[in-house]
Amino acid sequence: MESDVHLRTQLRQLKLSGITESLEARILECRQNDIDYKSFLSLLLSDEIELRFARRVERLIKQAAFGSEKTLEGFDMTLTPGLNKTLVRELSTCAFIARAEAVLLTGPPGTGKTHLAKAFGHAACRKGHTVSFYKFNALFTQLGRANRVDRLDSLIDKLAKADLFILDDFAFRRIDQQSSEWLYDIVDRRYGLRSIVLTSNRAMSDWMEVFPDPVIAGAVLDRLTHHAHHIQLTGESVRKKLGRAAVNPPLEREENVN
Repeated sequence: MESDVHLRTQLRQLKLSGITESLEARILECRQNDIDYKSFLSLLLSDEIELRFARRVERLIKQAAFGSEKTLEGFDMTLTPGLNKTLVRELSTCAFIARAEAVLLTGPPGTGKTHLAKAFGHAACRKGHTVSFYKFNALFTQLGRANRVDRLDSLIDKLAKADLFILDDFAFRRIDQQSSEWLYDIVDRRYGLRSIVLTSNRAMSDWMEVFPDPVIAGAVLDRLTHHAHHIQLTGESVRKKLGRAAVNPPLEREENVN
């Protein structure tokens, strides 16, 4: 019908694709259930809002640059002995972001630190938060590159303003004076205002050694550890456990046939 074509043209012009996709189903639903006009309009608007939010979440996840995507649903907490499961679940609600708290994930390689960090980031995106994910080495590579093309202030400003900043493999290697000053700038601008999640293979007691200047080191670490949740992951590498399980699957019990 001409009126249908005209209506869909109007919806496209207004960029209401959520309503466009659900329109016929909602009309049928309203006819079958005798829904009034205002409720019908509310249903259509809800469809539009849900679609727009879903697309925003997709953009946020892409912009976060997680690399391989990890979620809490895909994290097997039974493989990590001694893990504070209650704290992990509480952090996955992202309430710590509203409180501008930090999360420090430490432990040996392969114990699930990066997976958990990305899972917290993914959960944050699903709640509409902006997230920036960086490997420790890659962060300074990007900062150095931005500095050479006169875009350092822009990059640091972006990292300072993201709702959640995730720094993976913190203290992976020693950094020079310039890098430590850049890191201090990011951490200081976020302190008390926005959250940081760190992962590190090093014990927190060894973090000072990464910085050339003990004064800057103290200032950075003081801000990172203040109002921070610390999760220490222990045990053998999860990757090794899963690798062995794949090579040597458990034998199925034979059932007795009577």
